[in-house]
Amino acid sequence: MMEKKLYKVARDTNSFLKKFLNKQKKTSLISPMKYGLLPGGKKIRSKLLIDVGKIFLIEYKTLLHVSAAVECIHAYSLIHDDLPCMDDDIFRRGKFTVHKKFSESTAILAGNSLLTISFEILSSNNFNVSSDVKNELISSISWCAGHSGVAGGQHLDLEYEKQRVSMLKIIEMQRKKTGMLFEFCCIAPIIIKKDKKNFKQFSSIGSDIGLLFQIADDLIDQCGNSKKVGKKTKKDQKKGKATLISLLGYKNAINYSYKLKNNIFKRLNKFGKNAEDLKETVNFILTRSK
Repeated sequence: MMEKKLYKVARDTNSFLKKFLNKQKKTSLISPMKYGLLPGGKKIRSKLLIDVGKIFLIEYKTLLHVSAAVECIHAYSLIHDDLPCMDDDIFRRGKFTVHKKFSESTAILAGNSLLTISFEILSSNNFNVSSDVKNELISSISWCAGHSGVAGGQHLDLEYEKQRVSMLKIIEMQRKKTGMLFEFCCIAPIIIKKDKKNFKQFSSIGSDIGLLFQIADDLIDQCGNSKKVGKKTKKDQKKGKATLISLLGYKNAINYSYKLKNNIFKRLNKFGKNAEDLKETVNFILTRSK
């Protein structure tokens, strides 16, 4: 059931993105942009956004606009993370990374272009929300993607390599690198709904889900099969990455992740049946094998 729900969100988001990109002026960067963006990835961030949108009764078509912008930001961050000057990865989603398929300079420019496309999607005349909601969404996704979020977290991730780093600093880094985009997915429906009373709670829930995702991702890197995962595994230990596994040990990191999940569920319980899809997605994040 979960796989079918993920597939639907991925299919609909990819369809939106293909149509949007096909309407763009044809340039030499469109091909590497599409390569880095489509069709791979489980679209877990988009699924979370749809799940939170369900709690607050936001129209699916409206949420797809936002999910498309999120996937552009996510793809941009992956393209740049894979570069030789950063994590130096050859495979991503079961195929060559963008810089291996094209070139390093092309990958940088394609990533930059996907970042800006996300703002174009959210400011589009076809996005049927008010101007003040558009402005707040663009401001929030910018904050989550930049030096205070994804980019800043990636910088810390590189800076902490082969260092003894405290648990507090590792969590802070992972909440920025991964958690901030998850946080945006959980607050975007609330911004659209203009429901200020639930903003802080879902900001915190989104950050926790992002941290949970990163721990699960690190566990997969430790024990996952490269062919199944679609990228090289066991990289973190070789590079001396600062992770909760390297600090706490494998079993303790698993225990921490389950405590985190239970805490997320406690806060979602008050939303009743409307939060069941979100809980299911959180469970999937924790138990996935790729």
